This record gives sequence, C-alpha cells and structure tokens, in this order.
Amino acid sequence: MSKKPKFQSPTGMHDILPEDQKYFQKIYNVVEDVVSFYKFQKIETPILEQTELFSKGTGSSTDIVQKEMYSFRTKGRDYLTLRPEGTPGIVRAYIEQGMVNLPQPVKLWHFGPFFRYEKPQLGRHRQFWQFGFEVFGEENPVIDAQVIQISYNILKELKLENLLIEINSIGDSQCRPYYKKLLVSYFRNREQSLCANCRRRLRENPLRILDCKEEKCKRIKSQAPQIIDHLCEECHKHFKEVLEFLDEIELPYQLNPYLVRGLDYYTKTVFEIIENSSEGRALGTLAAGGRYDALVKLLGGKDTPAVGVAAGVERIIEAMKNRKIQIKKTRQPMIFLAQLGALAKRKCLKLLEDFRRVGIQVAESFGRDSLKSQLSRADKIGARYALILGQKEALEGTIIIRDMRTGRQETVKLDKVVGEMKKRLKKL
Repeated sequence: MSKKPKFQSPTGMHDILPEDQKYFQKIYNVVEDVVSFYKFQKIETPILEQTELFSKGTGSSTDIVQKEMYSFRTKGRDYLTLRPEGTPGIVRAYIEQGMVNLPQPVKLWHFGPFFRYEKPQLGRHRQFWQFGFEVFGEENPVIDAQVIQISYNILKELKLENLLIEINSIGDSQCRPYYKKLLVSYFRNREQSLCANCRRRLRENPLRILDCKEEKCKRIKSQAPQIIDHLCEECHKHFKEVLEFLDEIELPYQLNPYLVRGLDYYTKTVFEIIENSSEGRALGTLAAGGRYDALVKLLGGKDTPAVGVAAGVERIIEAMKNRKIQIKKTRQPMIFLAQLGALAKRKCLKLLEDFRRVGIQVAESFGRDSLKSQLSRADKIGARYALILGQKEALEGTIIIRDMRTGRQETVKLDKVVGEMKKRLKKL
C-alpha cells in the first residue's frame, strides 16, 4: 500500500493537470472568439472583494451568502471574501471605474476561478472556474435574447449537443411582492411538509423554495401559483418579446414556471441552458443567467439595466469528455535540434532563439548528451528534420541537416540554416 503524501490539495479543490489544460484552453479560445465578434471586452476583477459586496449584492438570504462563502478578517481588520460568483465584482468595477460615462451598452466578459464552500461532487468543486459576460445600460429585451444566443453558440461551438434553454420571468419590484404573498399563503398551509431549509426560506425568501431540489418540496411546489400568471403589464410585455426573439432565431427553449435562480438580484428574465441525454434526461446546467436591472443602483451606482450569464468550465469539460469530444493536438515541431558537447550546447541555445524569432517551432533535449537518445526523441515526436551540431561543426560554423525519413544528411553554414529550413518547410 503506497504511503499517503504529507500534503494534499484542500478538500474540493483540484489541480488542473496538463491533460485537462487543453480543454481549458479550447474553452477559453472559443469564448474569446465568439464574444469578440459581439464586441465584448475582457475584464478581470480581484479574487478578493469586500464581504458586504456579496451579502448585499447576491442576497443575505441566499445559500451562497449564508453557507458557502470563504470570508475572513485581514490583519488590517478588513472583512474580505473569496469571490463566490462574478457579477457583483463586475458591477462594483462598472461603478467604481465610471463606466456609466462610456457609450452604452458596456459589454464585458470574464474567465477565472471562484470559490464556494459546498459538498464536493462531480462537476462541482470548492474552487471552480467560470466564464461569463455582462451587458450594462440596455433594457431592450433583444439583449436578453442575444445573451442567451451567445451562450448557446459557445456551447454548440464546443460540439455539445441536445442543449435546451429553460426560461422564465420572475417579474420586478412592481409585481413580485404580490406574487410572494401568494406563495407564502400557499406554502404556509403546507409548511410541515417542507424540508428544514424551505421552512426557513418561507420566512426569509419564499421564491427560493421554488429552487429546492428536495423531492418532497418538488412535489409541493408543482402545484404552487406560477409567477407568469401574475406579471405586471411591463414584465409580461418584456418576456413576450424575449420569447419572440428566441422564436425568430430558432433556439430550442421551454418555459419553466418554477425557475427562479438562486440569487436575489435577478429581475424579469432568468434562464438556464441544460444538456439532455439522447433519451431526454437532464444531465445538468451548463450556463445560467438573467436580467438584474436593480443591482447597479443597489450597490451605489445609477439606475442601470443589465443582463448577464455565467457558465461552469469544469461542468462543460465533463460534458465534453462524456461526449468523447476530442481536442485537436498541437502540431508537433517539424525540426529537432540535437547537440554534442558544451560549445555545441551554447551555440544551439542561441540558434533556438533565432528560430523562435522567425516563428518556427523547434523541439530539443538540451539535458541529454547522447546523440542516439536525441535522435530517438526526434523520431518519436515525428520531426521531419534533425539539425545536428557537434564539437567539430561548432568550431567550423556549420551544422548537419538530417532528413529523418530518408536518412540523407547535408552540411550547411550555421548562419544560413534558419533561412534554409524556412525554404524546406514551405515545400512540405
């Protein structure tokens, strides 16, 4: 039995090993390519923010704030939190950096790590990665539809199939208070049948009961009043137009009258993009978001409409692996640089930089001195040419070009080899 290492990664936090880096890089490249087309600009906010930013912005009654945040006092007595989600920090930056004075809408995207203290499970970690994007300063429902469309496009670009958009409207400050009263009245008569968390939610935020995953609560909420039947005229019109836009661009969606999302700042449109199995069974949420028209003002800015989305990178990677989606391997270098002796090693170090400057990929094994092992390595990676520099060649200012397929060798001047290899590679 192997001895357990003395130090291990913290529970729920994981190393991103080289074999998974290609997935991260692929997702990053696709996100960057797609959102750049729609003129989003990248933003990076601190991993640490003031705790109050999340308790006020995300909502004091949410599970994130009550149970899942990593918060601590600094030596200077500041109360800080590792960011559990991206939107409040980006809203804070929008306000603090005066982006309200920029031409609106302001479109921002992000990609980075987040932290939540929750039970680790497949696709859910205590340190996890998300990408997302936000649009500030535009209240037209076409923006809601476009944010959904961009999210969907990214997942399709990653070759994910059987995607479905679940969508709902949760109203705003005009119509939601009345709906909450209806919910309280309905659930209060069934309070003893709710789970402990939902009995607490009934007092603090009855909407959150609709988000509960407990089976007994699911059965009870299935007969609860639906907010879509109690939207004010403005919210009803907004939601109707969002659905009309989705129809126009032919995105697959279904109404989910009990979708509320687990964050307090949402208004009007909320949505999730889920992946179904070929049998139609839901496998999990890949991206989710909605409109949050009141959050900028709540956090101290001007009254600014906004909408955004976030997607879990690890969950997407898991879905890609389940679908056996292959990531194209980076093309191996066509040239291998082999050397023998201290002088040759020094010359090769400079030669490698000469190739880098002209954009030619070259492989090497500077730590090895055996020519046989170096040529074996060149053969293993599929290099077409090996450049061999020994002590004699280093003194004479020459280098040997070896064709790895035919075994033919030719000696050229060391200062001409970069140009010579450029010509040969063009012919391949």
